[in-house]
Amino acid sequence: MAEIVRMPKLSDTMEEGVVAEWHKKVGDEVKSGDVLAEIETDKATMEFESFQDGVLLHIGVETGDAAPVDSILAVLGEKGENIDDLLKEASEKGEEKSNSDSEEEEKKSKEEEKSESKAEEKSEEKEEQVEEKAPVSTSDSDGRIKASPLARSMADEKGIDLAAVSGTGDGGRIVKRDIEDYTPSAAKASSSSAAVSGQESHSEEKVSQMRKAIARRLSESKFGAPHFYLTMEIDMENAMASRKAINAAIEPAKISFNDMVIKASAAALKKNPKVNASWLGDTIRYNDHVHVGVAVAVDEGLLVPVIKFADSKPMAAINEEVKDMAGKARNKKLQPSEMEGNTFTISNLGMFGIEEFTAIINPPDACIMAVGTIVEKPVVKNGQIVVGHTMKVTLSCDHRVVDGAVGSAFLQTFKKYMENPVLMLAE
Repeated sequence: MAEIVRMPKLSDTMEEGVVAEWHKKVGDEVKSGDVLAEIETDKATMEFESFQDGVLLHIGVETGDAAPVDSILAVLGEKGENIDDLLKEASEKGEEKSNSDSEEEEKKSKEEEKSESKAEEKSEEKEEQVEEKAPVSTSDSDGRIKASPLARSMADEKGIDLAAVSGTGDGGRIVKRDIEDYTPSAAKASSSSAAVSGQESHSEEKVSQMRKAIARRLSESKFGAPHFYLTMEIDMENAMASRKAINAAIEPAKISFNDMVIKASAAALKKNPKVNASWLGDTIRYNDHVHVGVAVAVDEGLLVPVIKFADSKPMAAINEEVKDMAGKARNKKLQPSEMEGNTFTISNLGMFGIEEFTAIINPPDACIMAVGTIVEKPVVKNGQIVVGHTMKVTLSCDHRVVDGAVGSAFLQTFKKYMENPVLMLAE
C-alpha cells in the first residue's frame, strides 16, 4: 500500500527545506536505509534516508524547490499502484488544516487580510503541486505553449509573454516558479554574458535557507539584546615567538594564531564564568563547561561549528578539530549536533587584513569576541619607541547578562594569556 513520505524536520529551527538533489527517480526501487534525497536546511545539507521499502511513485518537491516541513516530499508504494486518491485526500486534509490554522490566527491576531492571503498562497502551492505532476506531452501538435493553468493566470496578471519564459517543469512546461523568477532583462541577458556599456542591469537570486536563518537569528540578536562593546589591544610578540617554537616542536603538525585565541579564550572563560553565560528571560544560565563557537565563512554566509570542552584540549587538537569542521562547513556537511551548545563565540577576520570590527552576538551566548589582524607598528617599551606587533580584539556583550566591569575582567585575563602563552599551557 502506498505511503506518503513527508518533508522531515532535520533541525530544531527548520521550518522548510530545499531539495538539493534526488538520489532516486520515479520508478526506482527503494530499500529502507537508501538515501532518497539531499535536503538543504537552515543549517546544512543533509542526506535523507528512506524508512521503508517500495517503488518511488511520485516526487512532490522538485530539485531546487522549497517546501514546508511535513509537506508531501514523495510517495512510495507498489509498482503501478494508483495514488491519485491518496494525493487528493492528502491535499484536502492540508487545505482543511490550512483553513483551521487561518481561522485560529484570525481570532488571535485579528489580521483577517493577512490570514486570508496566507491561506490563498498555500492553496495555490497545493494546486501547483497537483498540476505540475500531471502527465504532460513533450510536444504540442498545435504549437500551443506548455504551461500550468496557475502559471498562465500569473503571467496574465503580470503581463508576461509566455513565449519569452523558459520552463523548468516536466518536458519544458512553464510552472509557477518560472513566472516568479522571470525578469524582462533575463531574456536579453541570455544572448550576451557581458553587460552593455551605459545600460542599467541587475541580477537576483533566491535567498537560501541558511541565509534566511542567519538573517532571522542575527536580527533577533541585534535588536533583542542590548549590545555594548569593549576593545583591547594586545602585544603579540610573545605569542608569535611561542607559536614558532610550538610548531617547530610538533612538526609536521601546526597551530595557528586562531588556535591560540580559542585556547586563551577558553582559559579566560574558566576564570570569568559570568561571561560564559546565557540570557534565558527569567533566569541567567552560568555554564560550567566551555564550548567555543568559531565563525566560518561559507558561500551563503556564516556557520558556527562548536569546539566542545575547549578548555581541556591542547592547541594541536583544537587545530585539527577546527580544520575538520571548517571543511565540513564549506562542503555543507556539518551536522546540527556540531553547531549546537556554544557558550561563547569567536569571529576572526584577521586573515582578511581587518584590523578591528564589532560582531553581533550569536544566541544563546552572552558575548562574542571579534579578532583583528596582527599589525606591525611603533610601540613604546621601557620608554623607547620600537617596532612591535599588536592585535585588537573587541568583545560584544549582552548588557542584560554582562556588565562593563565583568567584560573588562575577561579581556584582561585573555590579554594575560595571549601575552604570556606559557601560563595557559601550564594550566
